[in-house]
Amino acid sequence: MQNIRNVLTPDNLSLLQSIAETGSFAAAARQLGLVPSALTYRVRQIEDALDVLLFDRSARQARPTDAGLELLREGRRLLEDVDAVANRVRRVATGWEPQLTLSVDGVISPTTMLELVEAFYALGPPTRLKWSDGILSGTAEALALGHADLAIGVTEVVANVAGLQSAPLGKLNFIFVVAPHHPLAKLPEPLSDSVLRGHRQIAVADSARRGNVTMGILPGQDVFTVDNMRAKIHAQLRGLGAGFLPEPMVRPYVEAGHLVVRKVARPTRNVSMSYQWGGPAASAPGRALQWWLSQLQSQATRRALLENHHHF
Repeated sequence: MQNIRNVLTPDNLSLLQSIAETGSFAAAARQLGLVPSALTYRVRQIEDALDVLLFDRSARQARPTDAGLELLREGRRLLEDVDAVANRVRRVATGWEPQLTLSVDGVISPTTMLELVEAFYALGPPTRLKWSDGILSGTAEALALGHADLAIGVTEVVANVAGLQSAPLGKLNFIFVVAPHHPLAKLPEPLSDSVLRGHRQIAVADSARRGNVTMGILPGQDVFTVDNMRAKIHAQLRGLGAGFLPEPMVRPYVEAGHLVVRKVARPTRNVSMSYQWGGPAASAPGRALQWWLSQLQSQATRRALLENHHHF
C-alpha cells in the first residue's frame, strides 16, 4: 500500500475535483490532457492508499461515494490552503511578518484593541495576529522571553530588559472601590491600613512565570486571587472583597451606583504605562510591527487604549 501522503498530492486532489465536476473519467481525462487509463490508474492508487472507494462506477456518470464527497470537501480546503500559503510566502518576502504576537495587559481597552485589529486586517496583510493576555510584569515578560513582539500596557514597576525599546502610553489612575453593601462602604474615611487588613482583598494574579509582582496587598490580609481584571471587577461588584481598580474601567459602575469609591489613608496610585517592543534577539521591525507602532504614536489612540472601557 502506498504512503497516503504520496498520493494525496495537490495534483491528485485537483484530478479528483475534475472528475467530480465533469461527471466522468473520460471527460476529466480530456480536460487534463491524460489518456483515460492513466487517470483511472491514479484514482485506483488513491483508493488503494486510503482503502476506500471514491467513485461509484456502476452508473454512466462517475458519482462520488460518501467517502469521495468527504475527500472532495477536504481536498478543496487543502488546495485553498496551498494557494494561501503560496500567497503568504510571496507577501512575507515583501517585509511582512508571518505572525505578530501582541501581549496586552488587562487594563487596556479591548474595544480600542479590536478597532485597531479591524483597521490592521483592512490592509489585507499576510500577517497572522495573536493576542496574548498579560497582567502586571507578565505583559513585558512575554516580550523579554520572545513570546511576543509588542507589549501594550507595561507598568513602571517592571525593570527594563536589555534590548527592549519603550515609549510612554500614559498615566492610569487606580481608585479604591467596594460594592455598596460591603462593610467598607459605610466606615468613616480615610480607610486606614489597619481597617483594610480586616477585609478581603481581590487581587489579579501576575501572569509572569518569573517573579510575582503584587500591588496593594497588606501583610496578613485575606486575598481572593483571580486571573483577569474582568473577574476582579465582578468579584468586587458582588461584595466578595475590595481593592484598587483602574478608574476608566469602573467609571460606568461607579456612575450607576454599583460600586462606591472610598478614600484610603495610603497614597493614591497613579501608574505610568508604556508599550515595549524589540528585545535581545529582535530584528528590525517588519511591516506589521511598524504599522502598530505608527498607530501608537497617536495620542488619541494611546488615550483610548487606557480609557475606552464604556462600550465593550
